Amino acid sequence: MLGISLNIFLIYLLFQIRQIGANELTFELPDNAKECFHEKLKVGSKYMLEFQVVTGGNYDVDMEFKSPSGKIIYKEAKKQYDQIEKTADEEGVYVFCFSNEFSTISHKVIYIDWKVDGDSEHEIKGENPQVAQGALTMIESKVNNIHENLEKTIDYQTHHRLREATGRARAEDLQERVQIWSLGQFILIIIVAIGTVLLLRSFFTDRRPASSMSWHR
Repeated sequence: MLGISLNIFLIYLLFQIRQIGANELTFELPDNAKECFHEKLKVGSKYMLEFQVVTGGNYDVDMEFKSPSGKIIYKEAKKQYDQIEKTADEEGVYVFCFSNEFSTISHKVIYIDWKVDGDSEHEIKGENPQVAQGALTMIESKVNNIHENLEKTIDYQTHHRLREATGRARAEDLQERVQIWSLGQFILIIIVAIGTVLLLRSFFTDRRPASSMSWHR
């Protein structure tokens, strides 16, 4: 009996996981470059796009999101973090692009999280949820709750790692600047010390003119 319940649990969990398509990606965006991603959606699909600049420059990037017809859904310049949640009203390939063309010296590392909640006719959540075999049983409800909690836990862990990576990058950048500043101060102190020694030596240098001696018989 326990084996049958466990099988039902695993099958339903796999079914729930397949209902939601999620993609997480961290990529490097070189300076003066642009990177685009394409995703095919159906009408009624709910999608969520989250992005964050992890390292690089001032931690900002230009982002543009277009529908299959070319309509601009979202466009922002020099954003560090944002989240887009919408429902597809057109069927086709949606395009979202990240641009670092405004920067000529610093590359960026960007994290994106793309989630699509399946077609409207297969939605589990909503005002009128449609389930193929009737109402959810107690074990199915428990499995669904476990799945949602696991998704939240993964999101929390991901954001924690992103904050940790960003903090580490900022700390390393600050450390590098402090080291460069300290090296500059050290070189300046050496130059001042050498200049001071040379100046003091010039004060005590014997500069008496050579006296001409005449011999008289």
